[in-house]
Amino acid sequence: MLVASILSEITDAVTSAIGDYGLYAVFLLMVADAVLPAASEVVMVYGGAVAAGAFAGQDVVFFGRSIEEGFPAYLAIAVAGTIGYTIGSIGGWLIGLYGGRPYLERHGRWLHLDEERLDRAERWFERWEGWAVFLGRLTPVVRSFVSIPAGVLEAPFLRYTLLTLAGSAIWCFSFAGGGYAAGESWEDIHHAFRYFDYVVVGAILAAAALLVVRRLRRRRRVAEKSSG
Repeated sequence: MLVASILSEITDAVTSAIGDYGLYAVFLLMVADAVLPAASEVVMVYGGAVAAGAFAGQDVVFFGRSIEEGFPAYLAIAVAGTIGYTIGSIGGWLIGLYGGRPYLERHGRWLHLDEERLDRAERWFERWEGWAVFLGRLTPVVRSFVSIPAGVLEAPFLRYTLLTLAGSAIWCFSFAGGGYAAGESWEDIHHAFRYFDYVVVGAILAAAALLVVRRLRRRRRVAEKSSG
């Protein structure tokens, strides 16, 4: 029940932001999702439903002008999401490139990127080589932890940007299309992700518990060395 309540609050916050600020909210939320998970599935599905005119009083607005509901509005939502995610990904790449491993060792916990995650990202890049970025952008959860490691590992900027653009376009147009097709029934699509959401939250809680255990063990070792 607690997990369901948390997920419901996150969904409500995301949908309220999109309902109030439209394209701007989609753009900014997708910028954030490129570095930290920001419920991009809900963002794009709900944005697509708004584009379809599913909700009274909620229009797709750009610089004070309403975009005609239907395909023009859908296109605007999908493009805003794609551009926002790509810009956020470039920002993450720059953080990784100029900060490097030392930066992540000091501040990685705030970005949910510890040394273990960075090692896994490195293995991901070694396994998939040039396709690592593209595949990462199409993989739930993983997609938000590609940008900074790509910079740390000095992925070529042009290839990185083009693959990110392609992957994020597929993601944004697909999910926005699902919301657009569903219209007022967009909740049905979101419910389809509910079990996946539970898995994600469970993984986050497990990771947090593991982090606490590791810190306690580290403190114990330090205390034993000091007493010895």
